[in-house]
Amino acid sequence: MFEIEYKGGNTLIITTKKTNLVFDPKRSLIGLKDIIIKDAVELLTDNRFAVINDEARLDISVPGEYGVGDVDIVGIAANGRYDSDDSNYRVIYKLVVGEHRIAVIGNIDEKLSDNQLEKIGQVDILIIPVGNNGYTLDSIGASKIIKNIEPKIVIPIHYDDGVSKYEVSQDKVEVFLKELDTIPEKTSKLKIKSGYSYPSSLTVAVLDVS
Repeated sequence: MFEIEYKGGNTLIITTKKTNLVFDPKRSLIGLKDIIIKDAVELLTDNRFAVINDEARLDISVPGEYGVGDVDIVGIAANGRYDSDDSNYRVIYKLVVGEHRIAVIGNIDEKLSDNQLEKIGQVDILIIPVGNNGYTLDSIGASKIIKNIEPKIVIPIHYDDGVSKYEVSQDKVEVFLKELDTIPEKTSKLKIKSGYSYPSSLTVAVLDVS
């Protein structure tokens, strides 16, 4: 029904039957090639990750409700981790693909309000940065958000993956795994097919950078 690929940093591609969604496509900030896909829906958790793609199907960078192809999208305003100006927001995305619910979190403050949590609602899959050192969530902050949202599957992103070249050093994913006290399932991409049954306990899926 859909698959999730990790491209390093905050960059993801979620592919459904009818829609390609690209999150934070500007990988040149981490020393990799930007993602430019014809007819893709580009979603930004932060405007600094924008690229010029004249053939994009739609660009989403502000909070709101959107329906594209077979995906319903809610963008939720959130503060950056060290922002002092409340108007300088980031965007959390809640996606609904059929009966599946996905939340994508960028470089935000770990303190989510009741209103934000209500808008996020129930989530099957949570994608969240864990790398620390700067504007990115660390393992403790990410764990707090996970406990508040209670997803079934967590996909960590924005950590030292050996491929991405960050402006400042990032923790390895093992730091996050130790904080959660879990052994991950490692895979090239996460594929969710029709009739998929989610695990009964929290599962961490560590995806290869492709």
